[in-house]
Amino acid sequence: MGLTLVHQISLYTLIRQEHEDNSYPIDELCHLAHVARSAYYKWLKRKEPMNEVENKRIAQLIEAIHQKNPDKGYRRIRDDLSHDYNTEINDKRVLRICRLLDIKSTIKYSNHGCTRQAGKPQYIAENLLNRDFYADKPNEKWLTDVTEFKYYTGFEKHKIYLSAILDLYDRRIVSFIIRDCNDNKLVYDTFNTAVAANSKAHPLFHSDRGFQYTNRTFHGMLVKAGMTQSMSRVGKCIDNGPMEGFWGILKRERYYGKRFMDKESLVDMIKRYIVYYNTKRVQRNLGVLTPYEKHEMYLAA
Repeated sequence: MGLTLVHQISLYTLIRQEHEDNSYPIDELCHLAHVARSAYYKWLKRKEPMNEVENKRIAQLIEAIHQKNPDKGYRRIRDDLSHDYNTEINDKRVLRICRLLDIKSTIKYSNHGCTRQAGKPQYIAENLLNRDFYADKPNEKWLTDVTEFKYYTGFEKHKIYLSAILDLYDRRIVSFIIRDCNDNKLVYDTFNTAVAANSKAHPLFHSDRGFQYTNRTFHGMLVKAGMTQSMSRVGKCIDNGPMEGFWGILKRERYYGKRFMDKESLVDMIKRYIVYYNTKRVQRNLGVLTPYEKHEMYLAA
């Protein structure tokens, strides 16, 4: 069975590289590769097709994106090509080039929650959100949750907790707090920070049934801020899907597969990632825009 065109080009390219880098004789290289010397020289002297020139340019961009963010798969690389490099190509072409370059995402897929259901909830709200994750404008629907991270000092394991609020319109992180304890104050401070930065916001406020969200004090804070409370059903994580999705994105891209040996580096990673997520990480469901770009476009309009 004859060689495919792609395989032939790969062999010719390898021959040229070995000859230029190590001065190996062309005759011997062609013999080892089982290709005719005349065919190699014909390929060498040919006029390079425009699509091959363009593929090389795209391959260099893909390599640069991968070196900077090895967690990105071919779909996110394609989105970066469009958003940052004004290069519009389809997913299949990017995937094909990634395979030739042996580029794969380094993220690991797993997820672990830390929600503690209230033993004796003081207030339970209906699931008013009802998995309607679409919003017409900023500050119409907010989601919230708490997740945990681990770090180590020697063989001793420690935990920190991240509480965050996400806006469903532009998927931006409205506010976040990182603490050593998963307590009421963690959630209250996250909420107060969001309200202080968005004093005119009166969104539908959705959470799971964690103990912080089901006490009367927190419900009173929501009422005072002019917000309506909504809660997921018991055991239905998908009712808070976009919030759970953000935890997964953060952990797959920056946390899983790593071992943090001090609190400071872990906290710094989380803070930096949220800034990156809000201002640099484009999303297809936002029209290949970042959350802040989507937000600013609405305000400008």
